[in-house]
Amino acid sequence: MCGIVGIVERDLQKPVFRDELTRMVRSLRHRGPDDEGLVVLPTGVGLAMRRLSIIDVDGGQQPFQSEDGSIQLVANGEIYNFETLRNELTGLGHRFRSRSDVEVLVHAYEQWGEAFLKRVHGMFALALWDGRTRTLLAARDRAGEKPLYYTETPRGLLLASEIKALLIRTDVDREVDLEALDQFLTYEYVIAPRTIFARIKKLPPAHYLTYHDGAVAVRRYWDAA
Repeated sequence: MCGIVGIVERDLQKPVFRDELTRMVRSLRHRGPDDEGLVVLPTGVGLAMRRLSIIDVDGGQQPFQSEDGSIQLVANGEIYNFETLRNELTGLGHRFRSRSDVEVLVHAYEQWGEAFLKRVHGMFALALWDGRTRTLLAARDRAGEKPLYYTETPRGLLLASEIKALLIRTDVDREVDLEALDQFLTYEYVIAPRTIFARIKKLPPAHYLTYHDGAVAVRRYWDAA
């Protein structure tokens, strides 16, 4: 199943506290009992994940990074066409350190930018930091099989596979969204991007989020029509 978390400070000169990132990701241990990985960058960014090891059990530890280290990625899910993408990217000169399906996402982004999402088939939620543009990109698969939640605080952006990981941070607003509550009582679920908390959003299926210079933008990358 796996679980991911991310922190991006609004002021990238301020550090991410490793203990906060660790407490957030360890709240998701039930999603990934096999392994834990994290990276804290000097640019106010931290990414972490809990792993349920399936493909490349020994070599698939996350986070993954590009050859020059400028791109860091954590992801939850399975990429169905990773072998096709890997072969294409290898032919274009990319070098892989593992047989993991997730590693292809780093090189695909490096090759095609945000448009790589249109080439990926699978079920996934991912968070990627591009140190060249100082931008975080987060995305969900086309059907929304894998969850991803996010919130903004005075300090910056937080994201996670489950809301409980966000609530580890005391600066996350816990105000209830009354319209979401009405949806739950009516339909027995809450329609994305709403959640039961007014300041916590769920990224919709087939959408990606970017966070750059303290601003969030959410865009659709695929449509069945």
